[in-house]
Amino acid sequence: MNIAIVTGAAQGIGRRTAEVLAEAGYGLLLMDRQPCTATLAAVRGAGAEAEEVTGDLTDEAVVERGMKAARSWWGQVDVLVNNAGISLIAPAETVDAKTFRQMLEVNLVAPFLLAKAFGAMMLERRSGSIVNVASIAGLVGVADRSAYNASKHGLVGLTRTLAAEWGGRGVRVNAVCPGWVKTEMDVADQAAGSGYNDADIEGVNPMGRFASPEDIAQAILFLAEPERSGFVNGHTLVVDGGWTSDGSWQSLRMKKR
Repeated sequence: MNIAIVTGAAQGIGRRTAEVLAEAGYGLLLMDRQPCTATLAAVRGAGAEAEEVTGDLTDEAVVERGMKAARSWWGQVDVLVNNAGISLIAPAETVDAKTFRQMLEVNLVAPFLLAKAFGAMMLERRSGSIVNVASIAGLVGVADRSAYNASKHGLVGLTRTLAAEWGGRGVRVNAVCPGWVKTEMDVADQAAGSGYNDADIEGVNPMGRFASPEDIAQAILFLAEPERSGFVNGHTLVVDGGWTSDGSWQSLRMKKR
């Protein structure tokens, strides 16, 4: 049985990814700062062997606890999905240093700590796959998201660097870069007066819709499995419906609907 670690597994992309991996036969360690009660029930209902470790993933002690738990329960880790993250929407000139640092801690430092801990287990066996959930905000600039964009650009850079370091030792490292996904985070951002609505996202996307957690989970599964993507390493898989490829102006874009 292959074992996967999924962070941010309590909801959204993390929950659906855990369910997809369970359906594919993986055993699961779910990690989040909040209990993964619903996800745990769902994956166990699908027949998966699953456990959880709850805590702040920016804390090295929590990461170490997760690594030791995985080693104790299964003795191996085959896949790490670094999905946990937070968002911030604010003009750059209003973002203080403490808030900026918090964004980097959660979205960049925590994935590094997790990759270091679980990657060490993979390197011992010379086999494994790490999938970092970045964003199109890690590839392009999006206004009013300076801290978030910086963290996701950093995560893409970390992905490429670890791929270069570890690929020759059997551990592949890739990133998924979603466009806007309809999750609890998006709902909360809009409710907080983010300055955008569903029509804004649907209007700018050539496919005319948000991504779904299913869209992203299936891309993660592809990158996780060596049978599907065994020679893919250091790649940023953009799952955005063509958003970042479309240089059309709005009236031209809408004519193509």
